[in-house]
Amino acid sequence: MEVKDAIELAKQNNQIAFNFLLDTYWNSVYGFQLKRTENENDAEDITIQTFSKAFDKIHTYNEKYEFKTWLISISKNIHIDLIRKQKSRITSQSNNHVNKDYLAIADESPSAEDKLITEQNLAKLLRDIKKLKPHYQEIINLRYFQELSYKDISESLNEPINNVKVKLLRAKKLLAEIITRK
Repeated sequence: MEVKDAIELAKQNNQIAFNFLLDTYWNSVYGFQLKRTENENDAEDITIQTFSKAFDKIHTYNEKYEFKTWLISISKNIHIDLIRKQKSRITSQSNNHVNKDYLAIADESPSAEDKLITEQNLAKLLRDIKKLKPHYQEIINLRYFQELSYKDISESLNEPINNVKVKLLRAKKLLAEIITRK
């Protein structure tokens, strides 16, 4: 099918012609938007909107111009409209004097005291872990301090995954007993 024929058929609402035009020009419009937006999702959204608008307005297409150029113009205008909407939304949000919601956000970063308490608790936990047998110390270290998966621990210790799980359960139980004894 020729592009000119497809355009004429598309003007008569022929679905096959629409599909042909979409397949023929998708990569051109998408590539154009990908360069502009540098975001695959945005480029795809704009490309979809471009074809939707083009197919709605296909009867206004002027054959003096390349069809691809017409599509790119529509695409460019959609992108510009989206940028304008984003800018106006940002401007209207920033014009709301001093938004008290921002001032009410609590600072959840740990204070110096919180950091000290955490360090002390960690030191105490490490002392308690050292009271375990070496193979239990190792498995707790691998799982909770090195954050390895059961599979990685299994490979590291050259043991089946089920053994690793059981050892870890046993190590946690023994550690809990040591901690609660105090």
